[in-house]
Amino acid sequence: MKNYLSYIRNHYAEIYKVFLFVVSIIIIVAVLPKELQFKYEYNLNMPWMYEDLVAPEDFPIIKTEEEIKVEKDLLRKQIKPYFVYDEDLTEQTIAESEIAFDSAWVKQYGFEDKQEYDLNRSFYLNTLKEILNQGVINIPNSFQLKNDQVITLIRNNTGKEGFAKDFYTVNSAFEEIKKRAKLKEDLQADFLKPLFLRAIVQNINYDKNKTENELSGLLDNLSPYRGMVQKGQRIIDKGEIISDDVYRILKSLQKDFESKTRQSSVTVTIGESILIAIPMIAFFLYLFFFRNDIYEDSKNLMMLLILIITMVVLTRILVTYHSSYVFIVPLMISPIVIRAFYDTQLALITHIITVILVSFIVPSSFQFLFLQLMTGLITIINIRTLQKRSQFLITSIIIFASFSTIYLGMILAMEGGVEEINVYIIAYFAISAALTFFSFPLIFLFEKLFMLVTDMSLLEYSDTNNSLIRKLAEKAPGTFHHSIQVANLAEEATLLIGGNALLVRAGAMYHDIGKAENPMFFTENQNGSFNPHDELTFQESSQIIINHVLKGIEIAKDNNIPDQIIDFIRTHHGTKRVEYFYRMYKKDFPEDDVRLADFTYHGPIPYTKETCVLMMADAAEAASRSLKTPDAKSISELIDTIIKSQMDQGQFNNANITMKEINMVKKVFKRKLMNIYHVRIEYPSET
Repeated sequence: MKNYLSYIRNHYAEIYKVFLFVVSIIIIVAVLPKELQFKYEYNLNMPWMYEDLVAPEDFPIIKTEEEIKVEKDLLRKQIKPYFVYDEDLTEQTIAESEIAFDSAWVKQYGFEDKQEYDLNRSFYLNTLKEILNQGVINIPNSFQLKNDQVITLIRNNTGKEGFAKDFYTVNSAFEEIKKRAKLKEDLQADFLKPLFLRAIVQNINYDKNKTENELSGLLDNLSPYRGMVQKGQRIIDKGEIISDDVYRILKSLQKDFESKTRQSSVTVTIGESILIAIPMIAFFLYLFFFRNDIYEDSKNLMMLLILIITMVVLTRILVTYHSSYVFIVPLMISPIVIRAFYDTQLALITHIITVILVSFIVPSSFQFLFLQLMTGLITIINIRTLQKRSQFLITSIIIFASFSTIYLGMILAMEGGVEEINVYIIAYFAISAALTFFSFPLIFLFEKLFMLVTDMSLLEYSDTNNSLIRKLAEKAPGTFHHSIQVANLAEEATLLIGGNALLVRAGAMYHDIGKAENPMFFTENQNGSFNPHDELTFQESSQIIINHVLKGIEIAKDNNIPDQIIDFIRTHHGTKRVEYFYRMYKKDFPEDDVRLADFTYHGPIPYTKETCVLMMADAAEAASRSLKTPDAKSISELIDTIIKSQMDQGQFNNANITMKEINMVKKVFKRKLMNIYHVRIEYPSET
């Protein structure tokens, strides 16, 4: 147990990195669908790439959405709407009409002519009863009902079919009354008219709920299938173009397969774990062998894994609602954010891994892979240098154009025309492209969360109008000029050897920021014969020189300068000696034992090629000022001597810089310093 705990303690960093990848795999597997996956990929009007396919068993053929829509529309037209005859209203109306007639007749005519009374009363009540018994139908304004349409009339809880024309409307009822009235003589038409107007009520009403329930039942019972494919029946041969009919059969086979009883979810999970682990392990090994600088820093790994997991989870959520929503997922955010912090190669590799993982979730994975990979590649090419905020807008436009163009090509290749273009898909592309604008605040968030810097931030930090740089220029103008010269030397050399030129320039601008506290103790800021070191011991002078590194780190932290830039302050002198005061002490006190700690910088030594280049540039630029008559030979010898001394002291032992790169840096320094001091190249004399 003790040995086990000791092993964990000694290998904590490696175990933690493996833990991050294992947790990532578990999360991705957890969000994947646990259904069995259909093993064939196919598309309309494309050749069948597999062996000859025969039906493995009987299965029904699924109707197309268009067929189902046509059948539903037909059912809606064929539905016999329900109407209800209102018996209570009829009886109540007739009873009230008898009373109303008698009251009105007595009031107007009295009982003087009983024969005329009986004639009008009989005509009125009999006509009213016949019309109401036949029924006066009430048709809603929103309901289109033709005369020859069959309806179902419910009367006394009994349904009976009939034509709409078999029943009166209010208008047709009055037409019938007029027609009958013409056949009768001695009728008091003016007297009867208002009575009929009040008595003709619509006693047949549309039953919306029952009609809709009936229609809903018919639609629910509508079969989604048409015909069957028998077991052993040939479906398609290898190389055959997938026609509409065959495509429908293949879709039917896929749906039948997916509807079958699933295998154990444990088995599916094991299979998915293997498939997800392979690309994740490949990504892990890529970082370990080719990007060790990123692998060694856990916060870098965490940021990359967060981006990958976020894209997978977001895709899963949207696909759950609708498969087409996959085109809304802003997968291009990932390469944009990664390029902002690292380089295009890592952005491309991470994007490929992300798209591969997402393809386990989406339908038509081949088309999805092609669409996302090609658009991602175009996006990464466009952001190969990400230094302006306006690039986010341009990149979004390019993403939308790439998506749309590739989609158009797919439609033309598979459908043979533009008729099948889905405008909603184009809209989803536009939404996805617009969402890439969120990469900008996301970059800012990651900068603060993981203490990283982007090229845009480096440009801001290296700007000479920066408040801290202006302070250096005011208090220590000589150091400021030295920093600019070092930045120019280091930037060009770093570009040549493939390092981060913006980072080394920003580091160069801040590497001597500590000299702003005591500027007159440094020769580049002394403008007279007075030298404050003349009043100090060699140890005291040495400590003041050494402390400019510590003071620079303190000032940088107080001003929230990122650690990546502070590293240049820490390492630009490494563990070298303050050579001048060390030698002066040895000269004046040859018999004393020298305490090396009094004359040695605290370090650490450089551990990246960028910090190595800055150390070389700093020493070369400072030493070149001591040349009385700078020429090509003296500059060349000076550079060789300085860098050889640094190498002999082991200052570059922890950095991934090669001898070839060091020699390239030396050549750049020699050329640049000769330009600074206006040294002409000596041409060989003619013989």
